[in-house]
Amino acid sequence: MSHIHGHEVMHMMANSGLSYNRKSLRTAIHAQFGEETTFFTCSSDKMSADQLMDFLQSKGKFHPTEDGFGLSPEKICNH
Repeated sequence: MSHIHGHEVMHMMANSGLSYNRKSLRTAIHAQFGEETTFFTCSSDKMSADQLMDFLQSKGKFHPTEDGFGLSPEKICNH
C-alpha cells in the first residue's frame, strides 16, 4: 500500500486543468495512485481519498467551477 502526500493530488489536479466533482476526482485519484493508497498532509495522516477531499475542501484549496470544482496552482503550499 502506498502512502502519498496530499500535494501530489493537488499537483495532479492543477496539471490536468480539469474541473472535478467528488466522483470524478475519486476516480482520478484511484487511477493515478491506486485504490488502496492512503494520504497524509502536514497536519493529518492515513486519509482515504474521500477524507483527503474533505480535508482539502476544508482548507479552501478548491474553487467552484460550472462542473464542480478545480484547484489553482497557487493553492498548493510549498513547504
